[in-house]
Amino acid sequence: MANIIVFAILAVVILGSAILCVTTKRIMRAATFLLFVLFGVAGLYFLLGYTYLGAAQISVYAGGVTILYVFAIQLVNKRTLQGLVENVKGSRVVFGALVTLVGLITVVVVFLKNQFINNFAKLPDVEIPVETIGNQLVGAEKFGYVLPFEFISVFLLACIIGGIVISRKD
Repeated sequence: MANIIVFAILAVVILGSAILCVTTKRIMRAATFLLFVLFGVAGLYFLLGYTYLGAAQISVYAGGVTILYVFAIQLVNKRTLQGLVENVKGSRVVFGALVTLVGLITVVVVFLKNQFINNFAKLPDVEIPVETIGNQLVGAEKFGYVLPFEFISVFLLACIIGGIVISRKD
């Protein structure tokens, strides 16, 4: 019963922080709410007994949000950080709403077409050890994810270099 209560609290924190993260107009508040979301997800890992994944979530992603703070301070001018410049065009809101609607429809169609909910109910109740998950994530065999991880690391490095180039004064 205590696990359900803790899960409910974490779910409310994650969902509330995620909604506030995408709706706020101030970049520092958005980064702070993102940090709360990441801590909430780490709490879910700890609740499931995956202490290594919880610690990795905190160290990697919380560290990433700290770097986001640094880049936000460096790349955004002072008036924007203070929230004095808030220009939102109506066309951008409509475009964002349309993209969100298309994404939602796509997800619903995929769920219905693949009968994901029915297949999920048929899964056996087997706990997968963290070692198997780790081997699968860094494995190079058919369903391994080492190549996508490498692509993501190169992409993030390119983003960091781009941020440094943008912030550099000529």
